[in-house]
Amino acid sequence: MNAHFRAACFDALSSGTPIVILAPHPDDESLGCGGLLAEGFRQHGAHVICVTDRSASHPNSKEWPPERLALRRRQEFETAIAQLGGKPADTTWLGLKDSQLHAYDPCQIATDIESIVARIGARCVFAPATEDHHADHKTTARIARTLVLLDPDLTLYSYPVWCRWDDRDFATNIQKHDPVHFDIARHRARKAAAIRAHESQLGSCITDDPDGFRLDPRFVAKFIDEDEIFWRTPI
Repeated sequence: MNAHFRAACFDALSSGTPIVILAPHPDDESLGCGGLLAEGFRQHGAHVICVTDRSASHPNSKEWPPERLALRRRQEFETAIAQLGGKPADTTWLGLKDSQLHAYDPCQIATDIESIVARIGARCVFAPATEDHHADHKTTARIARTLVLLDPDLTLYSYPVWCRWDDRDFATNIQKHDPVHFDIARHRARKAAAIRAHESQLGSCITDDPDGFRLDPRFVAKFIDEDEIFWRTPI
């Protein structure tokens, strides 16, 4: 881990309350926050809100039309949460259309999420970094900022996924955020199992669309081998 990243303990990141993770797609929760979630389930509690159904990744597949693929993604998501120590009640599946998140009303989504956060009693919310290039990640980050405007007592943290992989100057470019790292050694095996639960993202079950999306094994290894990174996001 970069020497300039300070270490942060779970209590500092959670404020001693349940945490809420906003995942643009099923697998982002495990990749970006799997260790944090495992500790949350062990301690004060955690809840994961998966925003989209991730049904647009294999548009040329005849065996896996969007409706079937969305169902598979949800099953994998719930399996991943179980691997991290959570239960189905610890999840919310919004099921919005993959790659079409920009077409929805962010204020309405934020309002719906606010009620979930209030019910759980969370004070800290984790959302994708705006530096991630994927449009659904950017829109989820915008929804998270709207959420905090609705409830200014919430603390918003960002977690990087794609920018951590494809930005060669990632460590330098995020220094302005004063990032921290969270040691996942205790939960590394759980996190690895959660990521592996997303089989359709890893290319192991959809065989009739070779041009469809597949997580690079090196990408997966990076998120298993390295600590997680977060930074507080001002509004």
